[in-house]
Amino acid sequence: MSTIFALSSGAVPAGVAVFRLSGPQAKSVMNSLVESEPKPRDAALRLIRDPRNGELIDQALVLYFPAPHSFTGEECVEFHCHGGRAVVQAMLDVMGSFSDCRLAEAGEFSRRAFENGKMDLTAVEGLADLIHAETEMQRRQAMRQASGQHRQQIDEWRSVLLYGRSMIEAELDFSDEEDIPGSVSDVIWPKITKLKRDIEHHLGKASGGERLRNGLSVVLIGHPNAGKSSLLNYFAKREVAIVTEEAGTTRDLLEVHLDIEGYPVTLVDTAGLRDASNIVEKEGIRRALDRSRDADLLIELIDMSADQERVEVESEATRLVLLNKTDLCLSDKAYDLGEQMGDEDAFAVSVKAEIGMDEFYDSFVKHIEKSFTGSENTLVTQKRHVDILTACVKFLDDALIYSESPIEIRSEYLRMAGDELGKITGQIDIEEMLGVIFSQFCVGK
Repeated sequence: MSTIFALSSGAVPAGVAVFRLSGPQAKSVMNSLVESEPKPRDAALRLIRDPRNGELIDQALVLYFPAPHSFTGEECVEFHCHGGRAVVQAMLDVMGSFSDCRLAEAGEFSRRAFENGKMDLTAVEGLADLIHAETEMQRRQAMRQASGQHRQQIDEWRSVLLYGRSMIEAELDFSDEEDIPGSVSDVIWPKITKLKRDIEHHLGKASGGERLRNGLSVVLIGHPNAGKSSLLNYFAKREVAIVTEEAGTTRDLLEVHLDIEGYPVTLVDTAGLRDASNIVEKEGIRRALDRSRDADLLIELIDMSADQERVEVESEATRLVLLNKTDLCLSDKAYDLGEQMGDEDAFAVSVKAEIGMDEFYDSFVKHIEKSFTGSENTLVTQKRHVDILTACVKFLDDALIYSESPIEIRSEYLRMAGDELGKITGQIDIEEMLGVIFSQFCVGK
């Protein structure tokens, strides 16, 4: 196996550049670059020289992690160098000069950690989410997954299935043993029923987990010149969208990823909705309508200084209504229209003048918090998890429904359900069942 290396820190120039090596030659490469080998897991200050010509490259902290006590489970070395471009290039050149030593591919360190049993797939996914987390809530969710909390729940579910199959196998193969239960159904099927309900409960919260991971989709809708782009700039606190008096300036979707009180929000500015003849504007309106259908929350803006009607979009999302530009119209007009909104939340504001925006923002945050309620401890965070758990529930259903089928068939359904759970963590081992059998019963004493 090749020894891999990479710059593991951020873009240069930087204060510190961290290089990581992993593989069978990591230790020998380190010893070729420094004058004395540091103690394992101790940071040591060393001069780094090019072994080809003895030229000094840098003075750096060096850490050595012997296998298997490292991130990847292999021999690992880290060099904490100065983060200048020339230093980084020199380090990459000298490490690449060793035979069978190459640059790592994307995610290859984590891949080796998984293959060597240092991480399961849920931890790998959690680590990736942690790296890309932009808000505090995303960080917490990713940290729970990366630290193994999700793996623990999956393992508990698999243990129930292993126990059930163990009881069935024990009854079939060792029915003459006095300490084997005589009726499997009395022991395992209530547990399988509870397991199915537990998984379905987590599946029911899947949308919240995926929303927290990907961000709440908030779409701005309204007629041209209603103030959608101004509202986008208000939230972004910078000039993201072009704002002019000319109607139809926005013709495509414009997205901004925001951190709203710790929650991830994707704010989408859309083309003004009207009967357009321009081909480009028509396409922009089509995209606006499509995005509105998939939105988690809609914010409709109405220009109170013009005779605008409300827009019609097909969407099941909650809608907040901003009666905008109230500073340019009679206050009674905004009040009368607000009275017609019924149960919808309507706010008389001026986005540009920031009139009435505090009340709207407080309500907006409350809607966001409500959307994420219960998602903090969600087990299901990705579509992959949804698909696997859905298949698992189907096999559990089959095992429970076909109660008149031979017990071997029902056991096979339990096996397939367990295999599905194993796909989440990447750990499928049929030998685990034998361990349960021989630890639970005095078979073959």
